[in-house]
Amino acid sequence: MKAEFGDIKENYGEIRLLPETIDDLWHLKHLILPGSLVFATTFRSVESVTDKLRPEKVEKRPVRLGVRAEKIEFSEHGIRLRITGIIEHGIDCGAYHTINVETGYEISVIRQWRPVDLERIERAKKSSVFGVIHILTIEEGEAELFRIRQYGPESVVTVTTGSGKGGECDNRVAFFEGVTKTIAEITGPLVIAGPGFIKDDFLRYAKNRNCPPGERAVVVETRRIGRGAVQDVIGAGTLEKMIGDLQLSREVRLMDEVLLRIARDGAVAYGREQVRNAIDYGAVEEVLIADSLLHDTATAPLLERAERMQSRIVVLSTEFEPGERLMALGGIAALLRYKL
Repeated sequence: MKAEFGDIKENYGEIRLLPETIDDLWHLKHLILPGSLVFATTFRSVESVTDKLRPEKVEKRPVRLGVRAEKIEFSEHGIRLRITGIIEHGIDCGAYHTINVETGYEISVIRQWRPVDLERIERAKKSSVFGVIHILTIEEGEAELFRIRQYGPESVVTVTTGSGKGGECDNRVAFFEGVTKTIAEITGPLVIAGPGFIKDDFLRYAKNRNCPPGERAVVVETRRIGRGAVQDVIGAGTLEKMIGDLQLSREVRLMDEVLLRIARDGAVAYGREQVRNAIDYGAVEEVLIADSLLHDTATAPLLERAERMQSRIVVLSTEFEPGERLMALGGIAALLRYKL
């Protein structure tokens, strides 16, 4: 989750929030309370007269509205958060409106914030995929490594060709060696970007040196290097695909752990009844819930009780195999701190 704090006095004020995953929508459901003032750019029907010969036509236009939340719930027709209330700022003040919040949709929430709310925001921010992805831009004699932050690309280090007495080939090998050492500690996804063939030559060198990040790297052709190349990578949609892959990878890892513990009769619970018992014992470390069950009124109290006991909630998409496997177990499972 991205979060940007506005002017907050005595714990009252505005926080701008952008959910990146379904997990973040779950967090938002608990951060937006009845009475919260929520601002968002949304669509509203606006009457217009095109000319005197045509009848009035109603069309939907993007408008900025402030809605005083009355009801916050997950939509029955997809994974989105519905915030319904009376419009207090913008057009049609006094009318009811529903804001549909999906991943990648920014809202601003104004309310009295409790310490538990701020702690939840910090947890959501720490689980963000930003800070995990790196982009290496490279051309002959110069490379720059960027870390992708919520606010944009952060330059980590620049590597240039040394001025040794060796020939051009020796300089290039020394350059590649320096860049390889620079990326050696990266544990997340890596994009290697730049013009020409040098990025491909470097990737072959890194793989021959058994550099683990090189095995995971994706090569992207760009017209520029430096920050310009980073913008080219973002514009090509490469990061969106990586973010999706990261989320899916986490879901696969967690479901594999659930199935492994089931096979070994380990510290795991699955199905609503088993998970409820595990929560009652305070044994739950992580709860895995299928997104389709977020609409279920009987399941929501279980998740809230688990969170009160410091358990982590992870929402799995039923559009992918891990979510389908979870549904076969009843749609909910829990990794436990100890075996019951």
